[in-house]
Amino acid sequence: MPTVIQIKGYRFFFFSNERNEPIHIHIEKADSYAKFWLDPLFVSVNHGFTSKELREISELIEKNEIVIKDKWNEHFSK
Repeated sequence: MPTVIQIKGYRFFFFSNERNEPIHIHIEKADSYAKFWLDPLFVSVNHGFTSKELREISELIEKNEIVIKDKWNEHFSK
């Protein structure tokens, strides 16, 4: 479960067994969890995040999209 980035208390990560899925990112903070697809960017799963937090997470994903995609490709090309 590689951590890609940590920002503002959010941990962005993916699971190593998800190679066959399109690029996406999981996010957790405290007891809240979400999963976002990247192309196009949308929330797939949300447990506990408010609408405001989801907007903030979306903005963070957009700002770090290249890093997320690079880490995904790096990890799954092994």
